[in-house]
Amino acid sequence: MLDTIRRIKGIYSIYNLFHKRELVHNERIYRKLGIHKRYYSSVSSRDFRNLPIPKSDSPDFEKQLKASLLFSKLDTAARDSLLDFPSQGFSVIRNYLSGGMVDAVNAEVENLIISKSVRFNKANKIMFGIHASKLLWEIGNDEELKQVLSILMSGNATLFQSINFLMGSEQATHSDSIHMTTYPEGGLLGVWIALEDITDENGPLHYYPGSHLLPYYLNADYENEGNRFLLGNKSYAEYEEMIAEKIKQKGLEKIKFLAQKGDLLIWHANLFHGGEPHLDKTKTRKSMVLHYFNEDAICYHEITQRPALLKNFG
Repeated sequence: MLDTIRRIKGIYSIYNLFHKRELVHNERIYRKLGIHKRYYSSVSSRDFRNLPIPKSDSPDFEKQLKASLLFSKLDTAARDSLLDFPSQGFSVIRNYLSGGMVDAVNAEVENLIISKSVRFNKANKIMFGIHASKLLWEIGNDEELKQVLSILMSGNATLFQSINFLMGSEQATHSDSIHMTTYPEGGLLGVWIALEDITDENGPLHYYPGSHLLPYYLNADYENEGNRFLLGNKSYAEYEEMIAEKIKQKGLEKIKFLAQKGDLLIWHANLFHGGEPHLDKTKTRKSMVLHYFNEDAICYHEITQRPALLKNFG
C-alpha cells in the first residue's frame, strides 16, 4: 500500500505547488515549446517525445574554448582534454584546486558537520553544502569555470547541486540523465573534485569514455513510465541491470580515475560512470561533486517525474 502511495503523482504536485519560486523557471520554456503544463505539474521524457529535435546553432566550439579565461591558464594536457570533450564525454584538469584551497574546503566541511549546519543523508552524502558555506558556493560559482562549462554544454551553466563525500559512493554505473534530466537532452554537466589522493583502496570513480554518444536510456527503456496518475513500478536495480547489459553489448572500456588532491573531472550528462568498491574503510575518500544545469533547458528528474528545484542561494 505504501509503495502505491509513493507512486501517486498528485502528491508530488501538491508539494511542488508551494515551491513556485524554485520551479517557475520551467514555465517560460513550456510556453515556448507549446506545452500546456504548470510549474507544479509532473514532467518526464514522454512530454517531449513528439516535439521536433531542437536545432543547434553549431557555434565554433574550439574557438570559444580557446578564447576562455580558464583555458588560457591550463597546461597542455588539460587543454587537450577539454578539446576532446565532444568525443570522449569527459575532461580532466589536474591540480585545479591548490593544496591550500583543498585543506580549506576540508576544514570547512568538518566545521559544517560539527556545527550541524549540514547533515548526512541515508546514502552518507552531504547534500547542498553550497547553501551553508560561502566558500563552497564560491568554488561552485567560479565564473571562469562556469564559462568553460557553458561552452561544453552549448548553453548557460547554472549551479544546481553539490554533494560532499567522506567515503567512496560505490554507486553502480549509471548516467546522470536518469536522475537529473533536461530537455533538450544534454543540458547537464557534472564536476568532481578530489579533496585528497584517490587510490584503488578508497573507491575511485570509474567512467566509460565515449558512452555519452549512446542513446539516453530513460523510463521507457526499462518499462518504467507509469501512467497519467502513477509513477512506474520498476526498481532502480532494474535500471542498473539495463545499463550493465548495454555496457556488455557495446564492449565499452572502463577507466578508473586515480586522482590526486585538487584534480577535477568534468563529465557529460549521459556519460556512464560510477564508484569502485571502497576496499579499505579505514581510509576516507573526500570529494565534492557539483552539478550544473543549462538554464535555458527544462530541468526535471526522470525517475520521479518531478521538476527540479533550482535555488539561488549565495
